[in-house]
Amino acid sequence: MSPHISNMFIFLHAELAYTMRLTEKCDVYSFGVLALEVIMGNHPGDIIYNLFSSSSSYANNIILIDILDKRLPPPTKEIWKEVVFVAKMAVACLNTNPESRPKMDFVSHELSICRLSSIDPFDTITVGQLMTGDF
Repeated sequence: MSPHISNMFIFLHAELAYTMRLTEKCDVYSFGVLALEVIMGNHPGDIIYNLFSSSSSYANNIILIDILDKRLPPPTKEIWKEVVFVAKMAVACLNTNPESRPKMDFVSHELSICRLSSIDPFDTITVGQLMTGDF
């Protein structure tokens, strides 16, 4: 197998292995992985695995600011809103049920308008809140 193809698998959902069919929902999942990787600074594999294979307490114990790329300065309040919004959309794209993932045109539209009027302080938003929209 080519190294380029084997490296691509880290962005694909297991459903591809079962169906051997690439669909829009596979692309949406890959986008979610890539978006998290960009804001975290490394591949989110362990976090994704634990989010959807563990109880909800795992997600509720992960503070978003703690998983952001430490090589970057802490985000300003305005940038923080955008980071939270991107993370929220990324988590929605990672839903284990392909039919529950948003369509890519919806994700694109939402990211282009980025509507978050007010959010909790940096140190309180958890990944669990991103999953439920409760922040």
